[in-house]
Amino acid sequence: MQNRILVSACLMGHAVRYDGRAKPLLHPAIDRWRAEGRLVTICPEMSAGMKVPRPPAEIAGAATGEEVLAGTARVVEITGGDVTEDFVQAAENAVALARQAGCRYALLIDGSPSCGSAFIYDGSFSGRRQAGNGVTAAALKAAGIEVFSDREIERLIERVAELESGAAAGA
Repeated sequence: MQNRILVSACLMGHAVRYDGRAKPLLHPAIDRWRAEGRLVTICPEMSAGMKVPRPPAEIAGAATGEEVLAGTARVVEITGGDVTEDFVQAAENAVALARQAGCRYALLIDGSPSCGSAFIYDGSFSGRRQAGNGVTAAALKAAGIEVFSDREIERLIERVAELESGAAAGA
């Protein structure tokens, strides 16, 4: 089996984002990988039982997903609700699915407190971005899965080709 890729469901056109919308990533590589059966789709938050739509959430205090996983930061909704446990469960579900399905990579929507990998929001609900990982992205990276944001699809394409040409050369 070729290397599989865990993908944020919203990037695959599923209306699962907090606001009830999708954010489809249209790219020939997505179509090719889908046809090859490489893609494994998940919305981490929905896998943890969170509803759609739901209040926007951010990692409080300009913290990161790694800090949430370490138990030193919280994920809160704009309404003040604490959804940390849901986000930790979501991350655990994503790691379990990636391992079970043999995913070597993850292609995740950036900015999300769950899936962000290049940037997340700073917890002030003001639209301010900061470099950092969301909770799921941090957990996947800790599990040895290479994580790419939706803006890094070209880099993922190169990485997949690199590994496959190396595997073919070693065969």
